[in-house]
Amino acid sequence: MLSGLLKLILGFILAIAVLLGTGMTVALYFINQTAIPPNKPIFANDNPSLKNRATNEPKNDSVITPESEATPTPSATPTKSPEKLPPGAYQGRVTWSDGLSLRAEPNQSAEKVGGVTFNQKIIVLEENPDKTWVKIRTEGSDQEGWVKIGNIERTN
Repeated sequence: MLSGLLKLILGFILAIAVLLGTGMTVALYFINQTAIPPNKPIFANDNPSLKNRATNEPKNDSVITPESEATPTPSATPTKSPEKLPPGAYQGRVTWSDGLSLRAEPNQSAEKVGGVTFNQKIIVLEENPDKTWVKIRTEGSDQEGWVKIGNIERTN
């Protein structure tokens, strides 16, 4: 009689241990799965370098043949030489991924006079006295305006 009661108690203890172990394993699995952050989605208006990394497809729908690979199309981009810059000016590029608005005056509420895109080459003409805004000129369209200094970087 005593051995039967001992077997019953030992059976309940083992059953509870197995249920607790299984429950903890399942809980840890789901906790670890929710701790892994998902991949960043790429939207249509993201900058071009991110879109090209996400898709490995050709940019056009034409079939690439060995003849078209053998004859690359040269594309020249005009750049202004540093000696044509005004005194105190330097070359730079836009680092803000959404692009920037060019302002007529060095303040946030000034009229927008144009815009520049991410990674676009610019020429920094001058800084305002408290060095928070810079007056820039775009290299392509020669637009001029003021932008925040933290959104650009010097390239030379």
